[in-house]
Amino acid sequence: MIIKSNVVARYAETDQMGIVHHSIYAVWYELARTDFIKHIGMSYTDMEQMGILLPLLELHCKYHQPTRYEDELTIESHITNLTPVRIEFGYTIYKKNSEKPVNTGSTLHAWTDTQLKPVNLKKRFPDIYRVIQTLVHI
Repeated sequence: MIIKSNVVARYAETDQMGIVHHSIYAVWYELARTDFIKHIGMSYTDMEQMGILLPLLELHCKYHQPTRYEDELTIESHITNLTPVRIEFGYTIYKKNSEKPVNTGSTLHAWTDTQLKPVNLKKRFPDIYRVIQTLVHI
């Protein structure tokens, strides 16, 4: 499953050259990931209240072309890999009305408890794991 999120590049997100700063893409990945999780019927708050956290293990980001102030962007997010203890999301960012990506990337997360100890989601929350498993997009 691919979920689409929209964002408009804000002035505060640009550097002196008028280009969106490289650090902002990680923020946009988080926006898309949060939307993805909401789309499956829960929120980060719901997960945290259940005692599940998703700390970041890895972040990969490739810049294909610059984005600038007021560019209208669509971020496509999807799950690329799922194990009982980890989940990986993929992201592709496009400018409005363009088929060429401006950015692609991925984030790898661990399923942990509130003490940041690894959790086997399949054993601890099998119903949630089954739902997420059906959404993996390869």
